[in-house]
Amino acid sequence: MAKLTRDGVEIYYEVHGSGPPLLLTHGYSSSSHMWRGQIEALSRDYQLITWDMRGHGHTDYPEDQGLYSEAQAVEDMAAILDAVGAETAIIGGLSLGGYMSLAFAATYPDRVRALLIIDTGPGYKSDTARDGWNANAEKTAQRWERDGLSKLANGGAETRTSPHRDATGLARAARGMLAQVNARVINALPDIKAPSLIIVGADDAPFLAASDYMAAKIPGAVKVVIPNAGHAANIDQPQAFNAAVLGFLSGLQST
Repeated sequence: MAKLTRDGVEIYYEVHGSGPPLLLTHGYSSSSHMWRGQIEALSRDYQLITWDMRGHGHTDYPEDQGLYSEAQAVEDMAAILDAVGAETAIIGGLSLGGYMSLAFAATYPDRVRALLIIDTGPGYKSDTARDGWNANAEKTAQRWERDGLSKLANGGAETRTSPHRDATGLARAARGMLAQVNARVINALPDIKAPSLIIVGADDAPFLAASDYMAAKIPGAVKVVIPNAGHAANIDQPQAFNAAVLGFLSGLQST
């Protein structure tokens, strides 16, 4: 367990094992705890790094809305890699964490050894579709403000036991990180040069088409569908998930 400070915000992260660095980012309203089922398997041969995004888990919950953004999350990821001495890393995440991983790849392509995109959407080319997504993000923020952490009980497997201190950070994260500002990430998919694995749960209906789209747009991408798994494929079927990730990573050329 460790922390680093950026812009006065303490960022929590954990490092497990040694080997090629592998940075995993959690989904919205979850935290690094969602990767517990991966620590033993992945840290045998990799330096597994997990962390909590702003407003989540053990990271700070700044009151300034301007401290929550896609750009801030990307720079937090870069700072964590710097802190552990990793010039390059395997970058991956689930849902919002996967989207942030794609944003990181668009910003720092030379730092990405490979990509793991899990139960994720790449954003929207259409302004109208993005506006609809952002309207839902605002409603999500308002629900956190109204209901507090009691809303976690109705969430997915990756969120129900998240160790958040309160819901204020989640509301700000919805407005600043869950909401999207442009089509940069989706437009950058064809430019990805890193080996890429796309994983989706067979029962994660909202993300099946998005996974197909990314598999078609990212050059050479490999797609794996995990049977009997929903949005948190790594929690629903950890053995199948870990096997898919390790099988993919074993094919990477050592550096």
